[in-house]
Amino acid sequence: MDQSAQAQQRIVVGVDGSPASVKALGWALGQAELTGAKVEAVQAWEVPVMYGTGMMVLPGGEEFDAAAKRSLEASIAQAAEGRPNVQVEATTVAGHPAKTVIDLAEGADLLVVGSRGHGGFVGTLVGSVSQYCVAHATCPVVVVRDQD
Repeated sequence: MDQSAQAQQRIVVGVDGSPASVKALGWALGQAELTGAKVEAVQAWEVPVMYGTGMMVLPGGEEFDAAAKRSLEASIAQAAEGRPNVQVEATTVAGHPAKTVIDLAEGADLLVVGSRGHGGFVGTLVGSVSQYCVAHATCPVVVVRDQD
């Protein structure tokens, strides 16, 4: 067997805590069960414009990255229920969600995103992050709709 056949597949999933992203993570976990791939769940965050670029703390003293980690952990717990054998690596990163997910999916076997996340316009089928990923990813992209 050559070295590339022995390498474990890697599935990157963009997560923002929205129902569509949790469903996308669940889909990726199911795919990982079938293929033996490892899953990397990624949540990117940005400092809201009204806080300015130098401020890294919410008014209540909560750091943005800590809030993103809690959100990502909750999403993983929800999506991984009933799938104890799938390995999930959680990554939070400061940066624009679409660009961050694309950068982290470099060299991945698959990128999975939800059709619409937080901040999406109601009624749109595909959000701006998923559209960006479909257009710019260097690996195959699966867009999972929130609706059945």
